[in-house]
Amino acid sequence: MNFKDQILEGIPDELPEAKAYDPALNHAPKRKKILDKEEEKLALENALRYFDKKHHKTLLPEFREELEKYGRIYMYRFKPDYDFYARPIDEYPGKSIQAKGIMLMIQNNLDPEVAQHPEELITYGGNGAVFQNWAQYRLTMQYLAIMDNKQTLAMYSGHPMGLFPSNKNAPRVVVTNGMMIPNYSQPDDWEKFNALGVTQYGQMTAGSYMYIGPQGIVHGTTITVLNAGRKISKHGEDLKGKLFVTSGLGGMSGAQPKAGNIAGCITICAEVNPKATQTRHKQGWVDEVIDDVENLAERVRKAKADKEVVSIAYQGNVVEIWEYFAEHDIYIDLGSDQTSLHNPWAGGYYPVDLGFEEANEMMASDPELFKEKVQESLRRQAAAINRHTKKGTYFFDYGNAFLLEASRAGADIMSKDGKDFRYPSYVQDIMGPMCFDYGFGPFRWVCASRKDEDLQKTDEIATEVLSKLKEKSPAEIQQQMQDNIQWIRGARENKLVVGSKARILYADAEGRIAIAKAFNDAIGRGEIGPVVLGRDHHDVSGTDSPYRETSNIYDGSRYTADMAIQNVIGDSFRGATWVSIHNGGGVGWGEVVNGGFGMILEGDKASEDRLKSMLFWDVNNGISRRSWARNKEAVFAAKRAMDMNPQLKVTIPNLVDPALLD
Repeated sequence: MNFKDQILEGIPDELPEAKAYDPALNHAPKRKKILDKEEEKLALENALRYFDKKHHKTLLPEFREELEKYGRIYMYRFKPDYDFYARPIDEYPGKSIQAKGIMLMIQNNLDPEVAQHPEELITYGGNGAVFQNWAQYRLTMQYLAIMDNKQTLAMYSGHPMGLFPSNKNAPRVVVTNGMMIPNYSQPDDWEKFNALGVTQYGQMTAGSYMYIGPQGIVHGTTITVLNAGRKISKHGEDLKGKLFVTSGLGGMSGAQPKAGNIAGCITICAEVNPKATQTRHKQGWVDEVIDDVENLAERVRKAKADKEVVSIAYQGNVVEIWEYFAEHDIYIDLGSDQTSLHNPWAGGYYPVDLGFEEANEMMASDPELFKEKVQESLRRQAAAINRHTKKGTYFFDYGNAFLLEASRAGADIMSKDGKDFRYPSYVQDIMGPMCFDYGFGPFRWVCASRKDEDLQKTDEIATEVLSKLKEKSPAEIQQQMQDNIQWIRGARENKLVVGSKARILYADAEGRIAIAKAFNDAIGRGEIGPVVLGRDHHDVSGTDSPYRETSNIYDGSRYTADMAIQNVIGDSFRGATWVSIHNGGGVGWGEVVNGGFGMILEGDKASEDRLKSMLFWDVNNGISRRSWARNKEAVFAAKRAMDMNPQLKVTIPNLVDPALLD
């Protein structure tokens, strides 16, 4: 069978050959045993319901073995034999261009060059899943291949519930991931219900089919590092010769060394998983690899003396760097951490003084001891960081729940009031007031033709649009506009594409609409093929997360999730091709609610109407919420948005004289 026929086949009537487990591939760690005997039977029954009864006797022992060995039923046998990558949109079977675009994006999320654990359908973050098992993948792709533009596919945490009649203006797909009753949203609840096969952790762009490889966060990381450098600059100097220490090379965190190079500093990024290090080095995302901390120290001294711009992967634990550099007086200018501490007990963070394989074994065989080791390591890391910050290091939490989990471990990271952390979230210090409050966030697009010339053309269009907008932009956002123009002009030379022909930049509603309309016009003229629009959920409106995206909301509402829910509902009836809403995301299951969208531009008037309506709402929903929280930058942006569109009427807060309250 050819590729199209395999997609249309769905779950095959006859069983494919069983597949051997390849230990050379980068697999997800074994999940801890959490189901009792009756629950194990339920998990098996849940898995077998995808298949004809005639296959149950064959599949039952196989699925039972997977559950015992890996803590999950992945159905490895049913992984298709074709290669996984974002094919040109015309190579997908189907009646709907919109549905074909979604298939393209799903396959990009599972591309081995993009995904962290592709055999287990995990894109990034250790547990950010596209699907729970391969039967779900097959069935979903089949539904997308047979649907038309008067149907909508409902996705329940990776499970395709079915195609339902709708209309051409409705989303083609509506995705929910991990939407638990609140009292069942603790980490062990995820372990249990995921093992049962009834929910999954979609992260942000994993379970919403909008991940574009580490490029997706390179831009945000570059902006963060650049502006962190501006905060520590004494005389307007740049970052040359200054040292940025962080950790994590898997998934999105792999963007850090590339961002450090673009920002112009010395970057050390620690990573315990050799396969992740090798992948990033092979892809050119990190310049050098060093596995001895003494050699690392010597290399850093030389780089500082020569004011090099270089990125170094340290094959080892980041705690070793913080402690060794403190003992040997090596000054760290900027520090952060981007290990997956939203997932601390199942491979998101590896404790110091424990080998990688030993840790993988312990987290499954003795989870309580593993938890103790993780918390001990967090206390050591925080203590070493404190030693550096006393010397002047600027440390910020990069939204990965490092400070949250360190506080739960009893580390010394609380401020004097005992309520707040002594170190800011990067959203509080940088991204919130400088970007989100003004409406700037991670707008992205994918050229569905997979042609490099289409990506180059869209880069040129975006640069031209932004340059024109900058000429008439107010002073308050000139820096943001210039940073984006500089970024997009240098995007090609930095070789940021991994997987789909995609690009990202930070734009406000005006910029997103203008760029998208210019793309749509170019498609209509036949200059480029269809384009998929999207964004990271980590944006102005998409995410309610009190320790990250909404950490600079100070009116008490940062623990509410109205914004994210309103966002996805509003996107769905304003023209999104698909929408998604998740429990989880970058700071942990039960800690955040986040929503996203995808939109296919087809070059027609209907696409133009959709993009204008949906993109305006998608940004200004968040600006309005941030404005109501009395964020002065957002008040400015809300008033500007109302001037641009008289149909917008936002409730503006009246400010209270603080003296009146004392």
